Amino acid sequence: MVIHHKAIERVLHVRSIWNGAISFGLVSIPIKLVNATESHSISFRQIHTEDGGRIRYRKVCELDDQEVSQAEIGKGYEDADGTIIPITDEDLAHLPLPTAKTIEIVAFVPADRIDPLQMDAAYYLEAGGAAAAKPYTLLREALKRSQKVAIAKFALRGKERLGMLRVVGDAIALHGLLWPDEVRDPSGVAPDTDVTVNDKELDLADTLMETLGEIDLDELHDEYREAVEEVVAAKAAGEALPETPEPARAGKVLDLMAALEKSVREAKESRGEEPAEEPAEVRRLPAGKPSRATPKQAGGKKSTAKKTAAKKTTASAKKSTAKSAQGEKKTASSKTAESKTAASKTTAKKSTAKSTAAKKSTAKQSAAKQSTAKQSTARKSTAKKTAAGNRTA
Repeated sequence: MVIHHKAIERVLHVRSIWNGAISFGLVSIPIKLVNATESHSISFRQIHTEDGGRIRYRKVCELDDQEVSQAEIGKGYEDADGTIIPITDEDLAHLPLPTAKTIEIVAFVPADRIDPLQMDAAYYLEAGGAAAAKPYTLLREALKRSQKVAIAKFALRGKERLGMLRVVGDAIALHGLLWPDEVRDPSGVAPDTDVTVNDKELDLADTLMETLGEIDLDELHDEYREAVEEVVAAKAAGEALPETPEPARAGKVLDLMAALEKSVREAKESRGEEPAEEPAEVRRLPAGKPSRATPKQAGGKKSTAKKTAAKKTTASAKKSTAKSAQGEKKTASSKTAESKTAASKTTAKKSTAKSTAAKKSTAKQSAAKQSTAKQSTARKSTAKKTAAGNRTA
């Protein structure tokens, strides 16, 4: 994490919230404790909705029902029976505790030994005067060279705390740490079902992480605060409030692989990168079956899909044309065959008719010959009778 030196200088001019010393063995380093962070969140005042008047809280003594000022307010400990025991700052100064006004270093450990769950508020330690410059610098350089952090105990705001000292730029920072027993056990939070993740899913997750890449934390900002400021400005100017964008609906993940692939594509598109096109999968088709159109590539552009569809349409049209041509050829062949069959039938009929006519002609000629023969026979018989009559006479 990078901390700008100008930011540190600006923070160091903030009023200190605690004065004490760092106990580093026999070395004592006077320091002042200042806040290392500040809140930029927008705060609202409570108002009366009917007339817009401010709602204020007044501190009132329950015995005399009189409002009291801050200077008149002290501390008190309520006992088990309800009795209040007054406690003054002087009483707290006599605490039998070495960390009451001292940040006591108890150990030095590698930074990765600290669980981030324990991290609490952060402070800067400012050297308390010229005499503290030398031991302050010594501790800072020792921490740098050892590449370790210091674990310390200190008392602040009525309780003893655990802390971690580390180097930030040229300053020493103190991070408040929760006590180990203040961090809850995460058991029962993880899924209670056995889930297996395959290597391909892990590879896609790695690709998504690499695509999202790193980011400069200084580029991140509070968009919620900016949105609230925009609404307040519009309200103050009497303008229409900005429209709220539709939130993205979190659908049920049915296919983890598809969701990961889509996430990778969207991450690349958001960064202005062209999504890598996957090569089309080529498969062998069984022999004797017509080949199909090449499947469109996963993750391709719409234009590619349109071209593929156009090719499919052209292929279908060609197939239809081929089928039509084949159908026409079959029809023509059928017609030719029918014509030939009709011609054959006509020829056969003509041939049969000619044969029948020839037979009839032969029969007529035979009948004529028979008639002529009969006539000749009759003539010969008549002639014989005539000759015999002549002889008798």
